[in-house]
Amino acid sequence: MQEPVPETTESNQQTREKPQFSRWCAWTILLCLIAGGAFAAWKKQQASAVSSAKSGSKGLSLPTPVFVSAARKGDMNVYLTGLGSVTPLNTVTVRSRVDGQLMEVRFREGQNVSKGSLLAVIDPRPFQVLLTQADGQMARDRELLNNARLDLERYRTLWKQDSIPRQQLDTQEALVRQYEGAVKVDQGQIDSARLQLTYSRITAPFSGRAGLRLVDPGNIVHAADTGGVLTITQVQPIAVVFPLPEDSLPQVLRKMKGGRLSVDAFDREMKQKLATGVLTTVDNQIDPATGTVKLKATFDNRASELFPNQFVNARLLLDVKKDATIVPSAAIQKNPQGAFVFKLNADKTVSMRQVKTGITQGGETSVTEGLGVGEQVVVDGAERLREGSKVEVKEREQAGKGGPKGSVERPGGEKGP
Repeated sequence: MQEPVPETTESNQQTREKPQFSRWCAWTILLCLIAGGAFAAWKKQQASAVSSAKSGSKGLSLPTPVFVSAARKGDMNVYLTGLGSVTPLNTVTVRSRVDGQLMEVRFREGQNVSKGSLLAVIDPRPFQVLLTQADGQMARDRELLNNARLDLERYRTLWKQDSIPRQQLDTQEALVRQYEGAVKVDQGQIDSARLQLTYSRITAPFSGRAGLRLVDPGNIVHAADTGGVLTITQVQPIAVVFPLPEDSLPQVLRKMKGGRLSVDAFDREMKQKLATGVLTTVDNQIDPATGTVKLKATFDNRASELFPNQFVNARLLLDVKKDATIVPSAAIQKNPQGAFVFKLNADKTVSMRQVKTGITQGGETSVTEGLGVGEQVVVDGAERLREGSKVEVKEREQAGKGGPKGSVERPGGEKGP
């Protein structure tokens, strides 16, 4: 019997080729989509770059907003500054000068006391007893002296009458002198007892500020105690001791011969002026370790602005430069050639002007060369300028409106001094 032969038909062949064709079409479509997306992104990037270039070109053509200030003529102060400490003119540890029990304390801690005011009382009764004894001894010896003097007058009369020998008269004279010496000793004992009684009342040696109480009432105090009862510091007036470089010493000494020099005391951040005083003296030697010399200034300190051992910045007014050309320090720029400013021209452009600067104080700088009085310079916005840039001048009153005094609103919303 003949076996059937499998038939190979056209439909079966198409069935096998169909999956291969479907995969090829899918890959083709996917590649087309990727290429189309990449092309669209490239076109969008090109369009954005063209737009940015146009916008940048337009921005460069616009004038730069700036603030300007005119150079003015005025006096420029020359200061020397040193970090110093507040030092009281007088400081004393009040101790007892006698031994005894502390009965009363008459001061409050931190109180301002006057010279001679009563601070504490030590039990005075032992010293009153000693004074009474000394008074009694004095009365006894004084009467003995009076009697001896009466006898001496009688002996002199009898000796003139040749009734007694000379030796008896000399003995009586010696006895009178002996009693006179005894009276002097008694007077010394009385004075000593009165002095001890005075020392039982402790008083302030000078006006100043009382410190913390070191001994409580009821304790026995001794003259040999090292701690004392309290400390008093003189705070009105008060001094500030501060160092300056030795190179500044000749100028300071020369100016001191011409009159008094003013000294301002500022806080440690140099933001708040605390008090104003005068330079009192200069130390007699230079510290070789630091190359500085110490100066002392005195302040009235009536409102207690300065406190002992407080650190302050002392600013000494050394000189005043008259009729200097002054501009805000913000106008001074730096380049490899030195300092320069952007000067405002009549056609609303700026030009770079090389200048020589002098003293800088309080946000202002003196210009010694390169700029005249009345010429306007850019004080804000100079970072966007170059030679010949066009500018738009903004008014400071508008910029500072609503802000604190002395502030300037920069273009872009920033604020600064």
